[in-house]
Amino acid sequence: MRSSDGVDLAVTGFGGAGRPIVALHGLMSCAASWEPRAAALTPHGRVLAPDARGHGRSGRPAGTDAAAWSPDRLARDVVELLERTGPAALVGHSMGGLSALLAALRRPDLVTAVVAEDPPPDLTGSPPGLLDEMRAWFTAVAGPYPSRAALEAVLGRPRPEVGSHMGRCAVRRPDGWWLACDVADACAVAAHWVRRSLLDELSAVRVPLLVIEAGESVAPPGQLALLASRVPGARHRRLPGTGHLVHDADPAGWAAAVTELLTGTAPG
Repeated sequence: MRSSDGVDLAVTGFGGAGRPIVALHGLMSCAASWEPRAAALTPHGRVLAPDARGHGRSGRPAGTDAAAWSPDRLARDVVELLERTGPAALVGHSMGGLSALLAALRRPDLVTAVVAEDPPPDLTGSPPGLLDEMRAWFTAVAGPYPSRAALEAVLGRPRPEVGSHMGRCAVRRPDGWWLACDVADACAVAAHWVRRSLLDELSAVRVPLLVIEAGESVAPPGQLALLASRVPGARHRRLPGTGHLVHDADPAGWAAAVTELLTGTAPG
């Protein structure tokens, strides 16, 4: 599909039938990273996963306008997909969680439910050098690597699930294997997070909501529980022992929590 500002966005289908479930990946990841979790979602609907702008097989905006990488623009891409598919449940990780929440806020008529997995609603209180640290880390891990296996080995320390997850988002170029997102583009997205709090805005979401928090979350302590407490009927699940990629670190716990929301059930 092509976004309203002219960016070509790739969308992957993972099967299933019925009302769509749209899976939204995190920063520097891609749609293909959802493949191992698709089987947990397909019993509940038709699973689609877009590559966010600048990621995976999607294009990137021309020019240097910072607004083209804002949370609002990323959410607009999701809304424009839903305008084609019809109402859908949104399952978003990190950056994708922010996009899901903002899409639900902007167009609640198109969003039946939201799973927001370890999103960063407010990083404005972070140390001043956080963005520089992120840029340095992204640059160090982006590539090149002599093989996909080498990329997975490096990124899999100390958490193996990170290596296998990011390996699905690797692309081969003439000089080796790289993550399919340019560092400058990733930093353009992250720059908005450290300068603008979304916590109060996202607290106005009024669709069924599940907030999943990692044991080692990227969000400041208490922030995700606070978000859930502000949304009537929302559920908050913290899965101990997990890193930021909760759905890969504890797939069974993640699937159980997501199924509760998608089926409208709760633990007895």
